[in-house]
Amino acid sequence: MRVAFGTDEATAVTTAVQETLAELGHDVIVLANPDTWPDAGRRVGEAVASGQADLGVVCCWTGTGVSIAANKVAGVRAALCTDAETARGARRWNDANVLAFGLRLTSEVVAREMIEVFLTTGVDDEERANIDRVEPSRGPAQ
Repeated sequence: MRVAFGTDEATAVTTAVQETLAELGHDVIVLANPDTWPDAGRRVGEAVASGQADLGVVCCWTGTGVSIAANKVAGVRAALCTDAETARGARRWNDANVLAFGLRLTSEVVAREMIEVFLTTGVDDEERANIDRVEPSRGPAQ
């Protein structure tokens, strides 16, 4: 799998993220390390939306900025997660395609756990109708 990665700050956690992705056998596309949070989020979002990457991982101090920036890209569903169960739910029930997290509170161990479940959890087909309801409107409300 091709995974785009971006961050606004290089830390031990961001190094661990890149190492984890490589150890798990994924092709890592580093798009921002470091860069501004708006650019890191946007670049990863664009890579996922265009098909250059299958999924994305973004982080900044709180995770909020990169998730907002990534979500501005059409077709991106970035989820700000704090633990593995939240990341699993984001994939399963929301079809999130970009994992976002904060560097302030996320340890290397928790980052690894989130990445592992995010990349291995499939979407629950029973949620497809709900997932489709949050896609941008294609015209006036019916």
